[in-house]
Amino acid sequence: MYAVIGAGPMGLAAARNLQKLNIPFVGFELHTDVGGLWDIDNPHSTMYESAHLISSKRMTEFKEFPMSDSVAAYPHHTQLRQYFRDFSDTFNLKSHYEFSTRVVSTVPEGDGWRLVSECNGQKQSRLFDGVLMANGTLHTPNMPSLPGTFAGTLMHSSEYRSPSVFKDKHVLIVGCGNSGADIAVDAVHYAKSVDISLRRGYYFLPKFIKGQPIDTLGGKLKLPRPVKQRMDAAMIRMIIGKPSDYGLPNPNYRMYESHPVVNSLVLHHLGHGDIKARRDIRRIDGHTVSFSDGESQDYDLILMATGYLLDYPFIERAQLNWPANQDAPQLYMNVFHPEHDNLFMMGMVEAAGLGWEGRNQQARLVALYIQQRQQNTAAVKQFNKVKRKRAGKTLDGGYDYIKLARMAYYVNKDEYLETLSKHIAELETEQPVLASEV
Repeated sequence: MYAVIGAGPMGLAAARNLQKLNIPFVGFELHTDVGGLWDIDNPHSTMYESAHLISSKRMTEFKEFPMSDSVAAYPHHTQLRQYFRDFSDTFNLKSHYEFSTRVVSTVPEGDGWRLVSECNGQKQSRLFDGVLMANGTLHTPNMPSLPGTFAGTLMHSSEYRSPSVFKDKHVLIVGCGNSGADIAVDAVHYAKSVDISLRRGYYFLPKFIKGQPIDTLGGKLKLPRPVKQRMDAAMIRMIIGKPSDYGLPNPNYRMYESHPVVNSLVLHHLGHGDIKARRDIRRIDGHTVSFSDGESQDYDLILMATGYLLDYPFIERAQLNWPANQDAPQLYMNVFHPEHDNLFMMGMVEAAGLGWEGRNQQARLVALYIQQRQQNTAAVKQFNKVKRKRAGKTLDGGYDYIKLARMAYYVNKDEYLETLSKHIAELETEQPVLASEV
């Protein structure tokens, strides 16, 4: 019996793939229903009222469970919550889950893992053959310390739900990832003023080109990485210009070396003066914020759109092969522990265009690995050699990703999917060809 922690997209993918191979499992979910962060009623969700998918539905959906044609190209979070509920109901996944249940601890015991859970104040201890951790990567806010004391309202984007919080306020948004850009656009319609502070430059992409979602275009012709970076960056400059045209810093790295911001509305409002670009914060004194370029401004509210930290509170960091000097566990393919053959990190992977189907293939590989491990096949023995040798090696496709905590588990979609495909074929055929040798 295996344990699956979480009933968000990754947890459901893990559950579905174990189900397909008749591998018994029990799922644990803090909330009362499936959907993870896509259920805004989940008290642990970081969703906000205006949130939509930033990748298009056809590039994101599970292959075996397409979204309805009536759903918009970039669905609203309420449509996605229903999608996951329908997915779960179609394959009867809820029957495997214990809801309103917190995993308190997970420790190795013999050949398995001792998992303690808690529901309605009652704790239960069970021994499992293995654990699939799918509790998500966007729960624990990254809240950097500010240089001084702010006298107004200070909040993190994880706390944000409705733009009414900005009503009649002078607002500063710190950070401009996809959530920061979305929230800045929301604030325009309620706040007295909206400024956005950036330490570094970003690449901004429009959601549509010629009426089509941007992530559905191209890809048929595989270009060498440097050529693709130059050509795509040039195309974006031709369509929307450079960030500096809108008062923002230009990125000092090449295209795709950080996650792009898929939002052209923030540029629209910058160009119209609805949002003012600011540099990095140098000092805060009461309501006054001074910036690195010498300018200063008073604010009523600062919202930190500064991302999230990986957090797995139910297991010791040492059990995850997570050194103190690393921003993420050092695992093969961001999934497989070099020593624990029955502990799997599900969904600790980010890549432009990977979608939920890419994560579903990750779950498929894990389920096949569990099946083959139970049978002690030659293929799984070969795979074990690979995962021990290559734990912590980034599947970056040759891209020089910028050194940020949020990029510590970033991968190149093409290399990751190719590696998944090769390993899946190896375990299905039991004729292994090491991915590291291909």
